[in-house]
Amino acid sequence: MTARRQLVVMLKEPRPGRVKTRLGRDIGMIGAAWWFRHQVAGLLRRLDDPRWHLVLAVAPDHAGQISRAWPAHLPRIPQGPGDLGDRMGRILRTMPPGPVCIVGGDIPGLGPAHIDRAFGLLGAHDAVFGPAPDGGYWLVGMKRTAPPPATLFRNVRWSGEHALSDSIASLPGLRIGLADRLNDVDSAADLP
Repeated sequence: MTARRQLVVMLKEPRPGRVKTRLGRDIGMIGAAWWFRHQVAGLLRRLDDPRWHLVLAVAPDHAGQISRAWPAHLPRIPQGPGDLGDRMGRILRTMPPGPVCIVGGDIPGLGPAHIDRAFGLLGAHDAVFGPAPDGGYWLVGMKRTAPPPATLFRNVRWSGEHALSDSIASLPGLRIGLADRLNDVDSAADLP
């Protein structure tokens, strides 16, 4: 039997001043939180697909138990402490066996076909990234036939033009596939 695909969406509680703060500096913290809440609602409707198991990785950790911002039927796990690499690495190490892809909630153009293609790349690759035009990425995935290497996400310069290249460099010897190129939203200039 083939292990089930797991799609994890990393989300922060949509509260003003706690989510999309760079966007908030451009459009106001309340506007940024409102945008994120509605963006995530549409994204989760699009990505709730029988081809994979959809899981929400939430922050703060207690938000998983109390938040009404997300659909109640979707399972939630805490992101836990640390930087983005620590949190994504923990997800990739602790999810049930099988392929895992992780995305954020701030990718307006993301749909099921993008996710399906990314999982498809894991057939011939150990890991997959979905590049963003700014040098970062909107998706990371691993086949997980072996535990992720200890070097995973080590020395990555987050939130900048080197995030993708540094993340790929943290996986020496692994076959890396690149999925579709999509925009995420960090500032008002990124809004569709």
